Amino acid sequence: MTRLAILALCLVLVGYGLFEARRLIEGPVITITSPKNGSATSTDMVVVTGTAYNIAFLTINSEPANTDQSGRFSYLFSPPPGYTTITVAARDRFGRTTVRTIAVNVLNYCPAA
Repeated sequence: MTRLAILALCLVLVGYGLFEARRLIEGPVITITSPKNGSATSTDMVVVTGTAYNIAFLTINSEPANTDQSGRFSYLFSPPPGYTTITVAARDRFGRTTVRTIAVNVLNYCPAA
């Protein structure tokens, strides 16, 4: 009976340890909430927003970016007219990387003369 109780306790501790380590095991996670992939805009400035978890370093279009305590990020930039790709890359403290890329079409309307 004692061995069974010790075995059960060990299994519970190992299970709890794996549960708590799941975020370290899965690596960086990036979610881009805005703009949507394939969307079109006619504004001069585009705001890229999203969340990033389990990261040590974050870049947006190869520029360093910061997150708040909740993992949210926001990046404002002015893309050229036409098809533009936005690349968000994250690296964790173990060197694992995750990259998310979205495409946005920036429309440039010229008034008729």
